[in-house]
Amino acid sequence: MSTHAPSIRRLTHGPTNHVLTNTGVWSPGGDWIYYDVRSGTGTTFDGNRIERVNVVTGDVEVVYQSSHGANVGVVTTSPIDDRVVFIRGPQHPTPDWSYAFWHRRGVIVDIDVEHASRFASPLEAADYRPPFTPGALRGGTHVHVFSPNASLVSFTYDDHVLAMTSDPAAAKNQRNIGVAKLGIPVVVPSHHPRNEDGTAYSVLVTRTVDSPVPSSDEINRAYEDAWVGDDQIAFIGDTISPSSDTVAELFIVRIPDDWTTGAYGPIEGTSTARPSPPAGCHQRRLTFTTDRRFPGLAKVRHWPRCRPDGSEIYCLINDDAGRVQLWSIDPTGFGLRQISRAPCSIRSSFTVRRDGNAIACVMGDDVCEIDTTTGSIKILADANELRHFGIRPRGEAVVYSPDGSQIAIVGESIQGNQPNHLYSIRVQETAVG
Repeated sequence: MSTHAPSIRRLTHGPTNHVLTNTGVWSPGGDWIYYDVRSGTGTTFDGNRIERVNVVTGDVEVVYQSSHGANVGVVTTSPIDDRVVFIRGPQHPTPDWSYAFWHRRGVIVDIDVEHASRFASPLEAADYRPPFTPGALRGGTHVHVFSPNASLVSFTYDDHVLAMTSDPAAAKNQRNIGVAKLGIPVVVPSHHPRNEDGTAYSVLVTRTVDSPVPSSDEINRAYEDAWVGDDQIAFIGDTISPSSDTVAELFIVRIPDDWTTGAYGPIEGTSTARPSPPAGCHQRRLTFTTDRRFPGLAKVRHWPRCRPDGSEIYCLINDDAGRVQLWSIDPTGFGLRQISRAPCSIRSSFTVRRDGNAIACVMGDDVCEIDTTTGSIKILADANELRHFGIRPRGEAVVYSPDGSQIAIVGESIQGNQPNHLYSIRVQETAVG
């Protein structure tokens, strides 16, 4: 493990909190970082603004101000243009329709539009009453991420219809992964007061079952998704072990071009069944860790990430001593490989540098780079240097800039009862072995 003199810069000030998403927080040119202003640790969805800070000048701009009682958060950027997508909770919330996993929507804002004229266009259409509409969903979406070519947006999904039903024959509401195809508007009937048209055609692409068979590849939850190229998504799925324990494993699904026909039923779902993935969605399990000393992917919340050339998918798994390490696997499911062998655990989500040769993460209270070939570790900002700024790094976001020269983090005040602020850390061009 080696160190260098880092270049740390505080970017935000003022009394509000600052929360980064786990990926896609930089503008395509690397000039701006986007964030929301939820309070506390960010688990309470109470922010009313999306903002951005210029990493050169420190200027802060309000990108979007919510209205009608809706709150917003979890913003990500398009990799090729000045669009952003984020969650918006219910407008005009009521006691029976307030913010919930199944009562939140994706919206897109075009930053190129003059601020006074900016409009948050609904991403996915919503149709909450049968007969349901193909291309619309009937629930809530979360953590929206553009595909590399920005033609699709992925998200996690929870179903309002199944969450609210009292029908004992109905399937369970289970988290799944969905995808929206941009540029295909969907119009829904007005037979429910919360129905809304969308600007994209949306489907679920993962399949869960109510009661997975132990030792099988069936899952009852799909979450923490990441693009692998423009037509595959890696994600974490909860399997059931022979001893009936839940074991999180890495999966991948290939997304077909044709989204018109469901593989297991209607793509729009029914009153008692989840929306079906389109025919041609091929869901495969990549890791098999049940027999390891510490089965499953590490419990540190993280999202799998893919090497830009598509050759490896990275995830976190405990070593035999119980330490959280970086691992990789081929998208075909071969060659599970332990990369890092650090004396302490990784305790954050991570991102991959644009050349694929390093990942950025938090180990202990140090911000580090791990060489994806050798596993060597470079400390970019150690705990003592960060304490000089009065912070320790939070674990939800350690995000490379598009050119790989900087990393954005959230700094948590070590004084307590102070807002979180954003910091950038400059990365040396030449890695230290």
